[in-house]
Amino acid sequence: MQHEHIANEKIRADFLKPVTPGNFGKISLYWVIGLTVLLCWGIFAYIYQLRTGLEATAMRNYVSWGLYISTFVFFIGISHSGTLVSAILRITNQEWRRPITRSAELLTAVALMFGGIMPIIDMGRPDRVANMIIFGRLQSPLLWDIMCISTYLTGSLLFLYLPMIPDIALCKERFATTGSKFRLWVYDKLSMGWKGTPEDWRRLERAMRVMTVMIIPIAVSVHTVVSYIFAMTLRAGWNSTIFGPYFVIGALYSGSAGVILTMAAFRKIYHFEEYITARHFDLMSKIVLSLTMIYAYFNFNEYWVPAYKMQSHEGFLLTDLFSGSYSTVFWILQFGTVLLPIIILATPRGRKPMGTTIACVIIVAGAWVKRYIIVIPTLLHPFLPMQGVPQSWSTYFPNWVEFSVTGGALAGIFLVITLFSKYFPIASIWEVEEGVHLAQQGLAPAIPNGQEHTNHTSHPVAKEAFAQ
Repeated sequence: MQHEHIANEKIRADFLKPVTPGNFGKISLYWVIGLTVLLCWGIFAYIYQLRTGLEATAMRNYVSWGLYISTFVFFIGISHSGTLVSAILRITNQEWRRPITRSAELLTAVALMFGGIMPIIDMGRPDRVANMIIFGRLQSPLLWDIMCISTYLTGSLLFLYLPMIPDIALCKERFATTGSKFRLWVYDKLSMGWKGTPEDWRRLERAMRVMTVMIIPIAVSVHTVVSYIFAMTLRAGWNSTIFGPYFVIGALYSGSAGVILTMAAFRKIYHFEEYITARHFDLMSKIVLSLTMIYAYFNFNEYWVPAYKMQSHEGFLLTDLFSGSYSTVFWILQFGTVLLPIIILATPRGRKPMGTTIACVIIVAGAWVKRYIIVIPTLLHPFLPMQGVPQSWSTYFPNWVEFSVTGGALAGIFLVITLFSKYFPIASIWEVEEGVHLAQQGLAPAIPNGQEHTNHTSHPVAKEAFAQ
């Protein structure tokens, strides 16, 4: 019991070190200031867009969905990270999930928050957003999208918050004499009177089971509905019945890669090598490899079927993609961001932390460009091209306003994640302790090595040890 207490204290000390009051170094300060400057610049660019109108952007009547909607689809895709890593691994009781679930859930919530803003930014009259709900039509995929994303964001925030409650109560206890009054007030309110009693644990377990089961179908429905905005529009390149599963797999593929990048960042910055081990990267990379192969299959079907028929309007679009103005980007996407990660992750050496991180950087960058390729070329090839329009209408490339606003949104995501990691533990301390306790009792293997145990969901003795 004494050995277990020492182990628990070490885990708590390691994970509470980044959130200790006063532990905000110069590098972190400069990083936060830099992100804040980028965010403020993005806000300035958006204010300029509001004052000038959408004419301030490069969007015109042909391309009314530009960089903003491409980024919206990308952010919503990245948000599937929490569903895959946290919900699915929780529901299948994979022991190795414990140190990485919270970072995945955090990435989900933050990506959704900023992703939901992008369509509003894309609107010329954001003051009329309420009209989409008040006067919305149930047969409109846009209204479905609003409902699904709102539900998913609410569920994701709850899914992030529930397992944080014991850790927030621990922070309140540990920093009672060193934390500021505001910090302690926040901890007090968010801990909701947590005492660590058996009844508290039973309620938490019950709530987490419900949320785990609910969040998976909600997440799948969200990206399916996002795909409906495209697939239910009669346009070449979008008029596809495969878009639903294609978008879901693409979201899981890029979202799981995003989780690995988050793991790598926190592992390096906060020195969590003892908890986020090479085995975590190996297992996560196998998941990413499987999803990339499935995504490659859907990607092949998406282009091969219309390319075989080469109907007139589809033919114009595909010619532009295969050998026209977008061909270089298109083929780099196919071979560089799909085939190359498969080759890297298929080898044991490639599944080590460095190789996995490189592959996931390629995947995430390619996922964003892929959304751009889905949106822009189709809009530039309408069924009935307008006559006598300016030459600039038949081409599109984002200008400084769009890049600034999008960069500001990306900086906002990094800023929220950084500040979160400075005020709340970035890993679920009680779950890591529970895993160590179960391993010591022979009920589950130690996290760094061994195989997963799947015959339990929690252990009351470990919970009591955490409460003490």
